[in-house]
Amino acid sequence: MASLGIEAEQEPLLGDHTPGSREGDIIETEEHYKSRWRSIRILYLTMFLSSVGFSIVIMSIWPYLQKIDETADASFLGWVIASFSLGQMVASPIFGLWSNYRPRKEPLIVSIFISVAANCLYAYVHLPASHNKYYMLVARGLVGFGAASPDEVQDPQGNIDQVAVASTNVLFFVVLFIFALFETIVTPLTMDMYAWTREQAVLYGGIILAALGVEAVIIFMGIKLLSKKIGERAILLGGLIVVWVGFFILLPWGNQFPKIQWQDLRNNSIPNATFGEIIITLWKSPRDDHNEGPTGCPIEQAWCLYTPMIHLAQFLTSAVLIGIGYPSCNVMSYTLYSKILGPKPQGVYMGWLTASGSAARILGPVFISQVYTSWGPRWAFSLVCGLVVLTITLLGVVYRRLIAFSVRRGRIPE
Repeated sequence: MASLGIEAEQEPLLGDHTPGSREGDIIETEEHYKSRWRSIRILYLTMFLSSVGFSIVIMSIWPYLQKIDETADASFLGWVIASFSLGQMVASPIFGLWSNYRPRKEPLIVSIFISVAANCLYAYVHLPASHNKYYMLVARGLVGFGAASPDEVQDPQGNIDQVAVASTNVLFFVVLFIFALFETIVTPLTMDMYAWTREQAVLYGGIILAALGVEAVIIFMGIKLLSKKIGERAILLGGLIVVWVGFFILLPWGNQFPKIQWQDLRNNSIPNATFGEIIITLWKSPRDDHNEGPTGCPIEQAWCLYTPMIHLAQFLTSAVLIGIGYPSCNVMSYTLYSKILGPKPQGVYMGWLTASGSAARILGPVFISQVYTSWGPRWAFSLVCGLVVLTITLLGVVYRRLIAFSVRRGRIPE
């Protein structure tokens, strides 16, 4: 049984990739082979550009929201970020079904048109005289609706293990839930803990996420080799463990507290300043005195008065670990899901997978913004650690069922 699972994990997603090969009832000519890979490379570029745009926007949403509408708070930020994924969740099954029965370029073209129009709306949400935050909410929802198609337009129902399919959807949901809440909380957390201005939070947060992107590329290259030796399931399990360690490190400890807004607590003369505080001081911009608004942890958040600060070195260490665990779990979830479904068209099933990921991106930002604002980082990250433990337990229960469709088909009489 064990050797069977390992062999299944090490086999290519679509069987033999050589032109003219035969896998079951599937025959692929050399012309089709070249055409398929040309389409895949175009999709690589499309998804890359889409991801770059998303990364640029995600770090600036909070300062932009505060600037266009002063009534918006951190809780509303969660809804704005979640609206993107709500639109994506609604559109994913639709585009998946569409791509199964119609030429796949149709949903792709429509999605790109919607994305362009929605981003234009997002760029001008500051123009209305009032209710600007609601215009931003609608704009981000439409951007998400348009972003659904590129993930669904991909090539590879028979006797499928529905338990394995459902379990993989749950695992994928948790993986995206965790990273969605992390990227949502980076800007508010750094502004609260390190008294960064809006400009500094966007700049330094962007640098951190860019570094995590480079880290993810390295992880992706290493995973390809590692998966051949230990299999996808083991990498998925290891990634979840690394993510848990990252969030555990992020829990606040000690007896130093963040600066409170409206108080000029510089503490620059304290001789026992930590390394993290020294780094923050070096990063301070000479433009701090410009009209950037108050800095520090808002007094409205009662936990600011009794919750220790999360030191910069602590935060960066956590970010590095999450940057290792998340891409590992993400790519392994996709790989296992494709193998479980088999080599035939997967549009609808992939639509549901992306819908589950979109649901995670809806609930993640809402969860973290509500819990963080009301109870603080200790409660928020403790609950995340508990969720990861439950996910690891689920993976252990269904571990033996996460095998390739071709292996299951060989064990079941036709």
